[in-house]
Formats: sequence, structure tokens, C-alpha cells
Amino acid sequence: MKKGLLFTALFILTAVLAWTQHNMNRNPLIGATAPSFIAKSTEGDINFPEDLGLSWKILVAQPKSFTPVSSSEILELAYFQNSFGELNAKIVVLVPDKPEQNRNWKLVLEEINYKDRGAMKINFPFVDDRTYTIACLYGLIYSEKSLTSRGVFIIDPLNIVRAAFYYPLEVGNNTVELKRTLTALQTIHNEGNIVTPANWQPGADVMIPVVTSLDRENMKNHGSDLYQLSWCMTFKRNNTAAIPPK
Repeated sequence: MKKGLLFTALFILTAVLAWTQHNMNRNPLIGATAPSFIAKSTEGDINFPEDLGLSWKILVAQPKSFTPVSSSEILELAYFQNSFGELNAKIVVLVPDKPEQNRNWKLVLEEINYKDRGAMKINFPFVDDRTYTIACLYGLIYSEKSLTSRGVFIIDPLNIVRAAFYYPLEVGNNTVELKRTLTALQTIHNEGNIVTPANWQPGADVMIPVVTSLDRENMKNHGSDLYQLSWCMTFKRNNTAAIPPK
């Protein structure tokens, strides 16, 4: 009897531990609510995503401060920060270091003339995640060494995860692609019933995922903004010239 109870208890404990480990490092799926957290940052305490209101949020995770690839990513974000601001997007950087260390890193970066752009002020917070609590919430722990991958999450005004990118430690992300994806998501969010094709750029034609009977009638009209390359590829014209991200 006692052996049976002991076996049952051990089985339950093992199952609970396995479930906990699996879910601690499970990345939030696209369409899921962004995990909330409260933490210290270089700009004071932050309650994410609530403090950022009805803006789009770009959460960028870094494996460590003062590393070369991370430094280049932060400088690229600083260069694009005004462009992201014009798109009603706010940037938050997640770093597993204490605020003092992150502030020092920020000060060093603000003195660098990267790509002959001149020194730039960094106007977004660096969040302290020394315990890796937030990294676990966002599925960023990728090894038993508790190292975090480079992750970027685009979150909409309703705090829904709309895109997620993961990069290895050795490879920096593409800020131009992040802006392109954000612009595509905002275009889809605003217009509805559209999607963007491969290599889409702002201002280019979009696609219709579901063609209605009204759409089919529309396509028969001269000057219709809808056209098909195949029954499975229906496009909607955009009369403005394609504008690549800055």
C-alpha cells in the first residue's frame, strides 16, 4: 500500500515538474495575449505591456549587455526609433543585467558613431531580467546554461502577439525587416480582409485571402482595384508607389 502511494506521488511529482519546465519555456503563440510583467528598467519600474497603453509594442530580448551583436542591434533600433514612433510603436529591450549595468551600456552606446550616423540618444528602456523570469515567459531560454536567444515580439494595441522572431546568439536581427513586418501588420489591422505577399513593401499591392461573390462581380468592372493571377492569387491594387522602409 505504502509503495503504491509512494509510486503514485513520485509519478505525480515527475509529471508536474515536466509540465512546469515545458510551460516555463513555452513561447507565446501568435494570436495569444502577451505575457505581462513588472520589472525595473533604466527608466524606472515598468509594467508591461499596460504602461505602454494603446501603442504597438516591440519587445527585443538580448542575451547580455556589452556584447558586440547586441550593441549593434541597439544602435540600429536607436537609428529607427523615430520611425517606429511615427508608426505608434514603442520599443522595450530585455537584458539579463541589473539596471546600473544597463545604464552604463546605454551611455557607452550613445557615444558611438555607428555607420557614420553620429552619436544618438537612446530613448527606450532596458529592462532588468537577471532572474530570467521574463525570458521564461517569452520562451527565450534555449539551453541548460540559461542563455537567452535573441527574440523580438511585435505586440498590437490590444496586447496580442502578432509576430515573433528568434535568432541565434551569433546572428543579429534585421531592423528594416522588423519595420516592414510592423507596417504590414498595421496595414492588415487597419484595412481588414487583406494579406501581404512575399517581399511586400509599404505601398505595394496586397492580396485578398477570401474572395467573396461581391469581389468577383467587382473584378468584372473596368478599372476594378482587384485582379487575379490565378484563382488562388487575388490582388488588390494600391495606387500609391511602393515606398521602401527608411
